[in-house]
Amino acid sequence: MADDGTGTALRRPTMRDVAERAGVSKSLVSLAFSSPDAVSPQRLARILDAAEALGFRPNRVARSLNGLRDDFVGILVADSRNPVFAEVVDAARVALSAGGRLGLMTSAVLPGSPSRPELDLEAVAMLGDLQPSGLIVVGSVPSMDRVVEAMGPARIVIASARPERLAGAATVRGDDEVGLRLVVDHLASLGHRRIGHVGGAGGRVASGRAAAFAAAMGEHGLDASRIAESDFSEAAGFRAAGELLDRAEPPTAITAVNDLAAIGVTAAVRQRGLTGSVAVTGYDNTYLAALGAVELTSVDPDNATIGRRAAEVLLSDEDPGEVLVAPTLRVRASSVPLGA
Repeated sequence: MADDGTGTALRRPTMRDVAERAGVSKSLVSLAFSSPDAVSPQRLARILDAAEALGFRPNRVARSLNGLRDDFVGILVADSRNPVFAEVVDAARVALSAGGRLGLMTSAVLPGSPSRPELDLEAVAMLGDLQPSGLIVVGSVPSMDRVVEAMGPARIVIASARPERLAGAATVRGDDEVGLRLVVDHLASLGHRRIGHVGGAGGRVASGRAAAFAAAMGEHGLDASRIAESDFSEAAGFRAAGELLDRAEPPTAITAVNDLAAIGVTAAVRQRGLTGSVAVTGYDNTYLAALGAVELTSVDPDNATIGRRAAEVLLSDEDPGEVLVAPTLRVRASSVPLGA
């Protein structure tokens, strides 16, 4: 409750207070906030003026629990610290707002376990209890069956992930096959033939990108066996790059599953005194890639479009199955030509 400055708690104004001030019934006030088009312009103006004067606003939680609103959309994020997901969420919220929906975000996993993410059952259950009309899942969330169970009839759209197919759930993601093809085409144009990849571990996105790398190498008739297992972390990228660089025929260029792993690759290259002679590329085009001290060539999956399209699919009646967003390649100093 608010305080009037004297230490006395002020009671929060209610619909009954608004009704008394506007000279209408409480049920008409309720109708004005749930279906304003059903109230005459004159009465609606009186009600809104009374509400503003009293500082009244509807209790969104109560309305959701009573099934009186269908404009609330939940957003469940695999990792709220991931800048890739932050861009997706921001774009989705803007699109939801433009469509007259309220987007409420929460993290899907418990903190402190990045290597083995565990679903935050309490947070998911609470979000489900609010009865959202729809849910956007951003990133690879564990135990999706529990999420589906908690959301009841809410429509689900998954963004920036490659989940197992869920009945009735659409997926919007970047086209990783095109992204890795852009990377390999670029490195091959710079003269590189011995190209390696660090990735493949940490879920379906990583394994999908590793497979896309191998396919792109095959299109150029190049050896795709230089793959060292890495997840999305800097430490894993460092270890995997070290394995590749210590081989009898090391790669002259290394692609990474994401930008953070690519930072680890760069450290391994620097440790061996190979800076400027081994090309390095990342994926996701995060803010890290554009840092002046990094200058990392990276695939831009167009996260803003992924987020916007996820919201648009959720708001529509369409069932597109899987929507692939075309990426682009941001070329920077890290992808040096062969023999540079």
